[in-house]
Amino acid sequence: MTTTTTTTKKFGFYSIVLLTINSIIGSGIFLSPGSVVNKSGALAPLVYFCAAFFAAVLAITFAAAAKYVKAGGAAYAYSKAAFGENTGLYIGITRYFSAAIAWGVMATGVVRTVFSIFGLPKNDLKLLTLGFFSLMAVLFIINVMGPAVLEFVSNLSTLAKLAALIVCIVAGALLVIFGGRNNFTAVYQLEIAQKGSLSASEFVMATVAAFYAFTGFESVASGSEDMEKPEKNLPRAIPLGILIVAIIYIAIVVVGMMLDPVKLATTKEVIALIPLFDNPIIKNIILYGALISMFGINVAASFHTPRILEAMAKQGQVPALFTKRTNRGFPVTSTIITVVIAILIPFSFSYNMGSIMIISAIVRFAQFIVVPLALIAFYYGKCREKVEPACKNFVTDVAAPLVSLLLTVLLLVKFNWVGQFTVEVAGARVPNTLAIAAMIVGMIVSPAALYLYNRQRQAKR
Repeated sequence: MTTTTTTTKKFGFYSIVLLTINSIIGSGIFLSPGSVVNKSGALAPLVYFCAAFFAAVLAITFAAAAKYVKAGGAAYAYSKAAFGENTGLYIGITRYFSAAIAWGVMATGVVRTVFSIFGLPKNDLKLLTLGFFSLMAVLFIINVMGPAVLEFVSNLSTLAKLAALIVCIVAGALLVIFGGRNNFTAVYQLEIAQKGSLSASEFVMATVAAFYAFTGFESVASGSEDMEKPEKNLPRAIPLGILIVAIIYIAIVVVGMMLDPVKLATTKEVIALIPLFDNPIIKNIILYGALISMFGINVAASFHTPRILEAMAKQGQVPALFTKRTNRGFPVTSTIITVVIAILIPFSFSYNMGSIMIISAIVRFAQFIVVPLALIAFYYGKCREKVEPACKNFVTDVAAPLVSLLLTVLLLVKFNWVGQFTVEVAGARVPNTLAIAAMIVGMIVSPAALYLYNRQRQAKR
């Protein structure tokens, strides 16, 4: 085994763009685009536009930070370079564990969705375990083959999901233009329309809900060391990926609302886009596109997550064991431990993970605060570590981060804190002990344990 990757193929610019898209587009746009329509009615396209703007500003912030820091780890590397080892350690370890858990949850979701589509019992523990372990084994094998194979699979799955969505958009547009199927006014039959105009608060909440469909871009730079010229390619590739996703999402929502907004918002079908079409070929394209999309986002997670741990190991904040790579450039030890975590935690909870997923939201908020502050520190040269001599730009390096911070505050204000930390029992809200325990372990105990480990290691030097 080796710790170098100089002889392995790296992700080029267009592969990074496709990886960005693959990291964002998962199951949501196929399964539940109608949820935002149900919340916002005729204003759904505008809601998605605002959400896309929000995501774009944050993406520009993360992309701009990448030009100052070449090291892998994304938010971890940026926070460490700007604010020192302790801040980096906290962001790194909390982000790693939440990402590993989220990967396990996404993999479980893929298996459950596949079972639902094909009429299999999605809550059968033995069958679910078999499907879950099989999927994780396939993802592990893809990674073992090295970055070149992973890049090929990621690119292929991204192109396939984009092709399915474009077919859906084009077919829908043809039905509207030449088939006379413009039913947009039916949107006023939805419950939200019966209440009258959408309040500012309801519009903001709908925008926040739509925004989560754009998350995933913040993980793209985690594997920057497996990318060609990351300091140049990431700042261009991430915003371009967000732009493509935004166009696709808005087009899907507009077409869906013209075909049948009521059906889009109220269907009980697993894949909400399928009932909009009668043609079996289009239905199958959407079906298999959704399956490929869900697989693709798991491929992206299998690339990003182990490299957070590897980045921390390269900075000496976790054991050097996790820097080990094979001759193919596969980060073997960091991937093995990540797969173990991604498997064991969902398995130990019998795959019912909703109650502890609050940790992912909190860690995402932390990144959305720390990275903009780090970027401003880079711009003004107030960082703790030496950074790359990047071309500075006030708009992307100061203005965009400030807007990102304001938008993050909006997210925090509108976040359903009560709903996340309580559960309903016999008509009353009681504390969600699992969510509270997950927060204590993930956000306090784990970082504290790693901090003490590093203090002890430094004392022995």
